[in-house]
Amino acid sequence: MNILLVGSGGREHALAWKIAQSPLVTRLVAAPGNPGIEKLCELRAVKADDAEGLAALAQEIKADLVVVGPELALAAGLADRLAAAGIPCFGPTAKAAQLETSKAFSKAFLERHAIPTAGYGVYETVADAKGALDRFAAPYVIKADGLAAGKGVAISPDRQDAEAEIERMLGGRFGAAGARVVIEEFMDGEEGSLFALCDGKQAVLFGGAQDHKRAFDGDLGPNTGGMGAYSPAPVFTDDLVQQANDLIVQPTIQKMAEEGAPYRGVLYAGLMATEDGPKVVEFNARFGDPECQVLMMRFAGDIVPYLLACARGDVSGLPPAAFKPQTVICVVMAAKGYPDSPLEGSTIRGADQDFGPHVQVFHAGTKRRDDGALTAAGGRVLNVCAEGDDIAQARERAYEAIAKIDWPGGFNRTDIGWRALDRE
Repeated sequence: MNILLVGSGGREHALAWKIAQSPLVTRLVAAPGNPGIEKLCELRAVKADDAEGLAALAQEIKADLVVVGPELALAAGLADRLAAAGIPCFGPTAKAAQLETSKAFSKAFLERHAIPTAGYGVYETVADAKGALDRFAAPYVIKADGLAAGKGVAISPDRQDAEAEIERMLGGRFGAAGARVVIEEFMDGEEGSLFALCDGKQAVLFGGAQDHKRAFDGDLGPNTGGMGAYSPAPVFTDDLVQQANDLIVQPTIQKMAEEGAPYRGVLYAGLMATEDGPKVVEFNARFGDPECQVLMMRFAGDIVPYLLACARGDVSGLPPAAFKPQTVICVVMAAKGYPDSPLEGSTIRGADQDFGPHVQVFHAGTKRRDDGALTAAGGRVLNVCAEGDDIAQARERAYEAIAKIDWPGGFNRTDIGWRALDRE
């Protein structure tokens, strides 16, 4: 098979790493890719939001499958263009991807079909949004409606902070993504990410993970795209997963099809385990980042048949996804100043060394200078992933590897996996 992989982050590096292991692959091309992905396959300089250019590239290489990593490509309608060209795509159409690309759409969909989630309201003016705070209790959950690279969520402890966040979001902080805000009831509980592979009609579960959104230790600081993750996540008991599948995942896929927007690809269900059962925090229309990295390291099979089954519209013949019993942890190394103003261009040494059989370092935001030096070229720059017999061993291996990387321009949390450690 000829496969085109779209994207340039740590999620895409992990997907490339896993796809390249498949005996079914004849040719793997990534666009635009990164220096880590370049070691696994050929790269083409087509940006992830250039749907027309990517569709042309898929036709040029006679792709049998296109695997979409980032949400920008989905929002740009890449899956729609590929469908018109008759090329199987792992990733939903722009209409179906609204489950992620518009929080207002997603919340209305959930409400319409009585799928459990927090109460909410959608507002377009500062005055309306501030006035709506009367109907909610602190802490206030305020979200930009559109795509904001995982940073468009604020949890404000008091009304003054909530009003300031409303002014920032509706005042242009996230551009068009913040033209509307969603205010939600605060849900008390533990959050986790559940994944399902979908063919437009049905879904099969594909593991779970737990992310760490805040920038600093102790879950402090601003929200980010994710500072680390681990899998399996103890919060996902068998009972909770069954409830989530029955009440959330399967109804979502069935109702999307009924509404004329069949969903193909991976559905990321961000869930809150509450006293009343699982409730939807958010949907993503692609593998999480950095959750994808830990899932790919734990998955015990060939990933390509699973991706292809979704793209072709029939997951019924797939065997249940088999995962290694080990725990995998991912620690994100980010550029200083992330998420607001990450410093770019600093030199990274030691990231390309062999860390042993239990550690993988995935590139997230890197560039290679003409002299061969690796440099930071984004907010989240490296994903240091390690497996172990339990969370403690995996974590120890990850932080041992980080200690061998010389990057004064970066930082990372030192407490990834703390919830799982506390349970033990």
